[in-house]
Amino acid sequence: MKKLFTTAFVLLLATAVFSQTSKITGKWKTIDDKDGKVKSIVEIYKATNGKYYGKIEKLFDNPNKVCTECEGNNKNQPIQGLIIINGMSEKDGKLTGGTILDPKSGKIYYCTISFDEKENKLVVRGSLDKRGFLGRSQTWLPAK
Repeated sequence: MKKLFTTAFVLLLATAVFSQTSKITGKWKTIDDKDGKVKSIVEIYKATNGKYYGKIEKLFDNPNKVCTECEGNNKNQPIQGLIIINGMSEKDGKLTGGTILDPKSGKIYYCTISFDEKENKLVVRGSLDKRGFLGRSQTWLPAK
């Protein structure tokens, strides 16, 4: 009986974790911290390699803007269409272990993404350290 209960609990927990991650994938509105306006639409998806990525599908203020501050292959590339979330893995219902690019500054930060079930929104945290202590969080809203 105890084994049956333990097995059922593990299956229930695995289902809950999977459902959290599946709610993270999709299209999300990024919001400007200062004026509250929608800046872009980012699509988060799972690639064939099992990692999660995020691409700017639509840029509202200037769709032709390029990433002048970016380095490497992203230098002077159009921001609309740019992959800004890279190499994320699912862990305990969150996406972690990857990076996020800020196209405005060209800086790359460690990233953690979680779904707030109560508020139906994403919490996207960019940080200077892998543990997420030195950074800031943004709220992204579902795009329809």
